[in-house]
Amino acid sequence: MKTKTELKGKRGEAAVAEFLANNGHVVLDLNWRCGHLEVDVVTMDRLGLHFVEVKTRSSSAVIEPQENVGFVKQRRLAEAARRYLTKNGGRFGAMEVFFDVAAVIDDGKCLEIKYFPNAFVPIMT
Repeated sequence: MKTKTELKGKRGEAAVAEFLANNGHVVLDLNWRCGHLEVDVVTMDRLGLHFVEVKTRSSSAVIEPQENVGFVKQRRLAEAARRYLTKNGGRFGAMEVFFDVAAVIDDGKCLEIKYFPNAFVPIMT
């Protein structure tokens, strides 16, 4: 059984996928996993392929959700994206790749989505 926090996170991810679909994106995957790596939402639009990290918090959160996507998370998301592209065998050709962050504030009644396209460029080591 999922915890309250996990359910809130899934609700936020679904809301972001719907938000992006309503804004010209084609949702390719939700919660794509490869081993211990995960991408919350993978979409494609006219600009390219988007790997979206979703951070959902309650309205009482002290720190903004997007501020929780630090260097380690960025590196893990970049590795997950690399594996996603590899597993899809060149299906996306030379498309531009973007790393986006979506911050969802869930006060229990409604959701507020703040979308940060091209939020970071990961440093690969």
